[in-house]
Amino acid sequence: MDVNGGSYENDYNHKWKFQGNKELNNASIFSIRSVINLLTQNIDGNTNRPMISLAIGDPTGFKSYRTTSTAVDAVVDSVRSFDFNSYSPTVGVLPARRAIAQYLSQDLPHQLSPDDVYLTAGCTHAIEVVVSVLGRPGANILVPKPCYQQYEARAAFNHLEVRHYNLIPEKGWEVDVDGVEALADDNTAAIVIINPGNPCGNVFKYQHMKKIAETARKLGIFVISDEVYGHLVFGSNPFVAMGEFASIVPVLTLGSISKRWIVPGWRLGWIVKNDPSNIFNKTGIAESIKNYLDISSDPATIIQGAIPQILEKTNKDFFSNIIKMMKEAAEMLYERIKAIPGLTLPHRPQGSMAVMVKLELALLENISSDLDFCLKLAKEECLIILPGVAVGLNNWVRITFAVELPTFEDGLGRLEAFCQRHAKKQN
Repeated sequence: MDVNGGSYENDYNHKWKFQGNKELNNASIFSIRSVINLLTQNIDGNTNRPMISLAIGDPTGFKSYRTTSTAVDAVVDSVRSFDFNSYSPTVGVLPARRAIAQYLSQDLPHQLSPDDVYLTAGCTHAIEVVVSVLGRPGANILVPKPCYQQYEARAAFNHLEVRHYNLIPEKGWEVDVDGVEALADDNTAAIVIINPGNPCGNVFKYQHMKKIAETARKLGIFVISDEVYGHLVFGSNPFVAMGEFASIVPVLTLGSISKRWIVPGWRLGWIVKNDPSNIFNKTGIAESIKNYLDISSDPATIIQGAIPQILEKTNKDFFSNIIKMMKEAAEMLYERIKAIPGLTLPHRPQGSMAVMVKLELALLENISSDLDFCLKLAKEECLIILPGVAVGLNNWVRITFAVELPTFEDGLGRLEAFCQRHAKKQN
């Protein structure tokens, strides 16, 4: 009741002065989560078949993909120590930053210090911080196509222009370096690379990465190297950290424990300066990162406290077992796709947890786009895969292979049955 005894109910015509953030709403339209929610809603509610999702890089639901007991024990020890119940320093607790510096330095020709490390609430938060730091009027960044959409969504929210350079599927998804040079101008701040590649499943070769570094130096920009899938490789190309080339160009490395340790929900990531010439300090980038973290959330201190033990004591057998399972699934996918009408896999997966598969729509009936393909696949087969539109590449799909083999085989069987059913009849 109002002060005069009237009712407030159904007061839709009142002149309210607030509204939602339209830019945020637009930025999230094709987020991976929103697309997966859309696909899940399209599943036939009358079916008794269990849903299979090959759409997201989170294998934690499978027993064989559980994290190592070393990581679990480290968190328990952190909690029981009572040393990590306080607020975190802005950049993260010192023992965790020191351990991450030592861990990453194993792949580098130079030694990182704890002062080079900023802790974040997962790699997604690291993306948010770095993109926000660069968000000034007129600025732009170069982002691969296809790409993990968090970069584009966060850039749109921060009024930072995104310019897409192509990854070339016929060359194992290498960067179109000539295209990068043509895109850049005086307002370009950085180029994003993702290696091992999400969503493409590629791993860049050493010489190609050196060429990227030399191109960035020529353009006067730095490299944002997303290495959240670092060391998750099983092909002919070894993992090479972009920080290897920090003497050529300054590099901000983004990473986390989410993928390699199979703990995405623990939300512990990092931003690391690979910058022996101290360029990030001279240009104010380092200060801006710290200032952003001053007004941002921190990763849970109990996870930070566990990091030294997690990084130092995890047995190599844990990693090799994860790699073995993913390689077997990736090989299964590569061989099975050959027999499925309307699908083409341009190269054998080399790393990460997912790969892009091309849709040959001319060979399929009643399929108008990649989103239409995935919607009908969900409805008819209770199978969820990600349409290429969610990662910026139309008429492709992304399939995650970090899945236990029996489930993965079932999912590929459903995919084949769907494509056979929709295949155009040959004259």
